[in-house]
Amino acid sequence: MPSTVLVTGASSGFGALTARALADAGHTVHAGIRRTTGRNAPAVADARAYAERHGVDLRPLELDVSSQDSVDAAVAEAGRIDVVVHNAGHMVLGPTESFTPEQIAEIYDTNVVSTQRLNRAVLPQMRERRDGLLVWVGSTSTYGGTPPYLGPYFGAKAAMDHLARSYAVELSRFGIDTALVVPGSFTSGTNHFAHAMHPEDTATAEAYDALYGGLMDDVGKALAALAPADADVREVARAIVRVVGAPKGERPFRTTIDPADDGSERVSDVADAVRAEFYRRIGMPDLLTVRG
Repeated sequence: MPSTVLVTGASSGFGALTARALADAGHTVHAGIRRTTGRNAPAVADARAYAERHGVDLRPLELDVSSQDSVDAAVAEAGRIDVVVHNAGHMVLGPTESFTPEQIAEIYDTNVVSTQRLNRAVLPQMRERRDGLLVWVGSTSTYGGTPPYLGPYFGAKAAMDHLARSYAVELSRFGIDTALVVPGSFTSGTNHFAHAMHPEDTATAEAYDALYGGLMDDVGKALAALAPADADVREVARAIVRVVGAPKGERPFRTTIDPADDGSERVSDVADAVRAEFYRRIGMPDLLTVRG
């Protein structure tokens, strides 16, 4: 059945690809984009042109996930929302020490706190209907190998993963489903690295150059080398389409798309099994299954 979907961070990368793929699948898609009349006006024009060219229901929507007023206004404009795709995120590059506390807070705000703003705006209607789906776009860094100079981003994505797992059991009795879609490192097809935040404390960053000079470039080259030649960033969008289209209660809890195989899937399989066993041990296995 077609759903009404809200995708955050839909100006480019995973978000834009997912919004288009969901629209192609017959869903009504609100593509959340901030600064729709400013910096991201070209992305809005591209989305509208795509909708017209393909005859799909893809609607650009002003949405700044860092602003509760913007989130509330976007949800009010969208009306009924069946599915939320928490995709908005921000990458960082640099020695962890050289990021100011304010920068760390900003990274956590974009990658973690933003999901809380949107959930609090959308979940009341989902709870009332006893139906809905939250899709969380995570990162294999939570359980897989993690190169240096990306620490604040990795920490934020791990925090989001924990939040998603807590929401899953707290919403299951309301009939609201949860799914984590976990991409690995895609060094092309997204703007994650191009738009990454860099340290404001340049003096500290420069101090690291004495022993770690050129490390950021080396990390980028190493990640690119791990990716197979046929790695397709659109596989993330396709996985989300499959999750949204699957029957309620039969959706996979976690789907990993990791062409480079950084080990995340092996570790997360164990972690998710331990989680499930714990809920059985405390006598609450029903929380692991969404109610119909």
